[in-house]
Amino acid sequence: MTEPSTHTNRLSHETSPYLLQHQHNPVDWWPWGPAALAQAKQTNRPILLSVGYAACHWCHVMAHESFEDDATAAVMNELFVNIKVDREERPDIDQIYMNALHHLGEQGGWPLTMFLTSDGEPFWGGTYFPKTAQYGRAGFTDVLHAIARLYHQEPHKITQNRDALLAKLAERTRGDATASIGVSELNNAATSIARATDPVNGGLRGAPKFPQGTMLEFLWRAGARSGDERFYITSNLALTHISQGGIYDHLGGGYARYSVDDKWLVPHFEKMLYDNAQLLDLLALEHARSNNPLYAERATETVDWLVREMTMPEGAFASSLDADSEGEEGKFYVWSLAEIEQVLGPDDAAVFAARYDITRDGNFEGHNIPNRLKSIDLGDDDGEYMRTLRERLLAHRATRIRPGLDDKILADWNGLMIAALAHAAMAFERPEWLDIARRAFHFVTGTMTRDGRLGHSWRAGQLLLPALASDYAAMTRAALALYEAGGEQQFLQQALAWQALLDAHYADAEHGGYYLTADDAEGLIVRPHSSVDDAIPNHNGLIAQNLVRLAVLADDDRWRTTADALFAALLPRAAENMFGHLSLLNALDLYLAGAEVVVVGEGADADALLNAARKFPHATCIVSHVPRGDTLPQNHPARAKVDAVQGAAAFVCRNQSCSLPMTEPAALAALVNHVSV
Repeated sequence: MTEPSTHTNRLSHETSPYLLQHQHNPVDWWPWGPAALAQAKQTNRPILLSVGYAACHWCHVMAHESFEDDATAAVMNELFVNIKVDREERPDIDQIYMNALHHLGEQGGWPLTMFLTSDGEPFWGGTYFPKTAQYGRAGFTDVLHAIARLYHQEPHKITQNRDALLAKLAERTRGDATASIGVSELNNAATSIARATDPVNGGLRGAPKFPQGTMLEFLWRAGARSGDERFYITSNLALTHISQGGIYDHLGGGYARYSVDDKWLVPHFEKMLYDNAQLLDLLALEHARSNNPLYAERATETVDWLVREMTMPEGAFASSLDADSEGEEGKFYVWSLAEIEQVLGPDDAAVFAARYDITRDGNFEGHNIPNRLKSIDLGDDDGEYMRTLRERLLAHRATRIRPGLDDKILADWNGLMIAALAHAAMAFERPEWLDIARRAFHFVTGTMTRDGRLGHSWRAGQLLLPALASDYAAMTRAALALYEAGGEQQFLQQALAWQALLDAHYADAEHGGYYLTADDAEGLIVRPHSSVDDAIPNHNGLIAQNLVRLAVLADDDRWRTTADALFAALLPRAAENMFGHLSLLNALDLYLAGAEVVVVGEGADADALLNAARKFPHATCIVSHVPRGDTLPQNHPARAKVDAVQGAAAFVCRNQSCSLPMTEPAALAALVNHVSV
């Protein structure tokens, strides 16, 4: 057996904060790459693949228990070639081996612990393994010895598992080629999902509760499409409870990853950029419809958090804040009543405690998580006094030891946030948020681009290339959101260039849709091809919506043809798993029921119409500006009506049919809000 490592391992040369967390482990970690696979072949050892991310609580637990333990590390080093992967930096690797774990009948999660052949082929795995056996789960070193024995002494069992998993990973879900999804099927799916939601607390029933931004958008769209207020109510019930619960940081702004209970009270305290992007987008969407003061307040606080804690000096956004500090989950965020009294004084503390559910005994394991669930209908009633109390507590909290920041910049997550900021800037009339979005966008297009091609991850001057399809999809969404918000041609041209790169390097010509990885990327055992949503919308769903918008904004039917082909390929898969394809179905809703608002003309009157149009809910409207009506193509449905217009006018178009010209913003709003499918 090798001696426990006493020196820095190979991860010290990496830039990923997650990998650097493990650089001093006694485990002889390798980063993913050909050298690690070659080492496994040369030494005839199986590979232990450990996948996690910097803000992952159970990743930290397994690291403290096993990877930092000399005795456990010695077993790992003797029996395996050990590879550590950051799932956020390499979601392509994570997707392949997480799918393999699912095919083994396991639910999945992180840390992901997979055992591979020296060719990178999976044959068994799990998630978190305790250091010693407990609650019917084998101890980690017992597992290591058992796997190594099978690998060397019963290789036929390894081969059998490997072959079965590889066959499953190579399978393509084709669905029923005749499946057709239209408005009625979308409405039926929304009704079914609404029935599965928690009628008291919102979100899906039970615990844990995840925000499920794509699902809430799907329900919201059903309300817009059908005119049935119950869909709005269902979506907003969840969004309001999330915004008033402990999952929301009432002092610092921003939303945690999920709630471990069924009331949104107790968060898993990590804060992810992508969750906050999707929730900010939802706040903007509903505020554009109903002018909700609570949502305006939460959006403002969340953008303030984004600027204060997540914006890097270069202008783009960091990935996540850890759940743990000082080795304890949530320690940075929870309070005792005595500490609040010390900071605020007894009188102010009593007022704050009554408003935010603070008690002497605590509302969570002897501690207090500030929340507004007991006064959920009060909305924006805090005023300057309560805001001052929160600021005093936030200043005191800032003196605590902070959770770790994963400061790598991911193109896809930044794209989601840039688009959300653009949408929120319009909905909440905060033009300065557009400046924040543009600065991040220009960092990605400049620093994170090589020879016109995007990269995926940037940190410490190092860019990971090439990008994933999710990067192009999310950044194209961002470009289109910025274009619709301000009409600057550079953003539309960039969106067109990125979509062309997607078609050139990621399109799946045989099956339809888009691969996650480029055709010239590192070869893996399979090329990831999932169309199912994850914590972020699937890239195929984002691309579908981008294509629908491009067809209108670029006024080019080839994008509509590409969108038709994408829907034809993927809707049969969606028909078999509607809930897993909600981002694709949200794109289909825009295609079938969305409104195109065309503003023709220049000057103050045109600006007034454009300002009104840009405040409409972004999910169901595409806003385009045509300075001169005679530049509209002859086949545009508004073209025949333009010649009769004197001055600026707006048209609302649906299903290749346009309204009469409108010159008053109020009349334009009334027509856009009219349900017509």
